[in-house]
Amino acid sequence: MNFLLTFAENKTYVMKRIFLCAILMLAAVAGAIKASAEFRYGPTAGVAVSDLNFKQDICTVDKSVGYSAGITGELMFPGIGFGIDIGLQYEQRGATIHFGDYKMWQVQGYGTDRSYLHYLVIPLHLRFKYTNLSGFEDILAPFAYAGPSVGILVGHSKIDCLSYPFGELGVDFGIGAEIKRNWQVSASYTMGLTYALKDKILTNYSARNSVWAVKVAYFF
Repeated sequence: MNFLLTFAENKTYVMKRIFLCAILMLAAVAGAIKASAEFRYGPTAGVAVSDLNFKQDICTVDKSVGYSAGITGELMFPGIGFGIDIGLQYEQRGATIHFGDYKMWQVQGYGTDRSYLHYLVIPLHLRFKYTNLSGFEDILAPFAYAGPSVGILVGHSKIDCLSYPFGELGVDFGIGAEIKRNWQVSASYTMGLTYALKDKILTNYSARNSVWAVKVAYFF
């Protein structure tokens, strides 16, 4: 019963923040349209190294390599270098969890499990791009961005001792460069703000995602 109550509370917590992010996205788009911002979009793909950060040190975790693919959009305000980016992307995250390294798990029959987490991620970032470089920005334009992201869990590995919420919230920080106006290469770090998985047996034992990623995008 306590587990069900905790799950319901977390679900309500995440839903409220997804709703808030949706409002912020709509407000940003509406403001950009009024300001006659320049909008463009295109495909994006990348690779990532993800980790699961548990609250308590009672298992060993190895980082995992995953990938992402989807669509990204960019709204830039002319003349000032500021804008926003939004998108819809599939991301594979997770890690390898060595429960068997600790006796408390060994006696229950747990060993090593690979935890796959599959998300549909909706990012909303504020970005700044250097657009006044005396023409050099047509060749190379550095940029930086930061903002929240909402991850909707669409699939995961089956590990008996773990439970999963239906989604998570994170905050992203990234830098990159635009090459010849159409191509963008970026590196980013995502810090999970809500838990990605939780132990069914222990109280207050959960883990958050931590992701380093490199992505390439092409804008039409």
